[in-house]
Amino acid sequence: MTRASKRPGEFELIAKYFAPLARAEPGAFGLTDDAALFRPKAGHDLVVTTDAIVAGVHFLPDDPPDTVAQKALRVNLSDLAAKGATPRAYLMTAAFTHTVDETWLKAFVRGLKRDQTLFGLALIGGDTVATPGPLFLSVTALGELAAGKMLARAGAKAGDDVWVTGTIGDAYCGLKILRGDGLGLGDKERAALVARYRVPEPRAPLGPSLVGLASACLDISDGLIADFGHMSDASRVAIQIEVEAVPLSPAARAAVDRKRVALADLLTGGDDYELAIAAPASARARLAGRAAQAKTRLTRIGAVAKGRGVTAVRADGTALAIARTGFVHF
Repeated sequence: MTRASKRPGEFELIAKYFAPLARAEPGAFGLTDDAALFRPKAGHDLVVTTDAIVAGVHFLPDDPPDTVAQKALRVNLSDLAAKGATPRAYLMTAAFTHTVDETWLKAFVRGLKRDQTLFGLALIGGDTVATPGPLFLSVTALGELAAGKMLARAGAKAGDDVWVTGTIGDAYCGLKILRGDGLGLGDKERAALVARYRVPEPRAPLGPSLVGLASACLDISDGLIADFGHMSDASRVAIQIEVEAVPLSPAARAAVDRKRVALADLLTGGDDYELAIAAPASARARLAGRAAQAKTRLTRIGAVAKGRGVTAVRADGTALAIARTGFVHF
């Protein structure tokens, strides 16, 4: 963080920094009330999700404030995308440490404002408190979609294809770099991987277009293997991942080829915030078309079968040895 300095009191802080972020939603009342009034559009369901990030666990204490704000918001927008919902509004609870000064706050709010504009949502409430540490942020995001159409973890069926957006393992590599391991990569490659850790890319443009095509969907936060495991459990099916098909960025691929990271670690490291999708084989062409419209990379990496659990299989048919499936808090 930055050095300690004077900052506004709670209500001045809200009025100066956060109330301007609420102007797009009349029901937020300029953050002058104890609650907001919110109505989904007619014929739509309201989708609600919440995630928290903690300094030293989900981001590093000296990460730039604007990226901290973006990550807090984006991990929730990723959940909305996985449900097929369009973002509408969010609430935020912030527990700030004494090291948070006005310089830090200005940069933090810039990050929120940037993403509000990019993803089309507004702040409608929350809380601000002081803490001796660590810094803690909790966002509750609200989205909308046509009534009865929400995508769920359950619903995958034997015979479905398994898909993933983007690339896997970049955030894992980015965190290693921030902790001092250069992975034998050049400056440009390292910067790209760090950016993927600090500012995930929620697949908001693609998520709503999966409604009516995907059988099941969730976002990858704990790790590809762990999160497909959640789909397996909820859908009561087996999922087989083709290891060589899992998409890696050139930088992550280089780190694997140089034996600086293990492929199994990329599949289980977490913080990818990509979408894990199951869909019927008959939907392949339509899925590819919608991914192209959303300018989102989409890769078929396996299949759903009868049974339970997730297996990661090499091209020669042998299983990839995996010590742990993903990140766990407890």
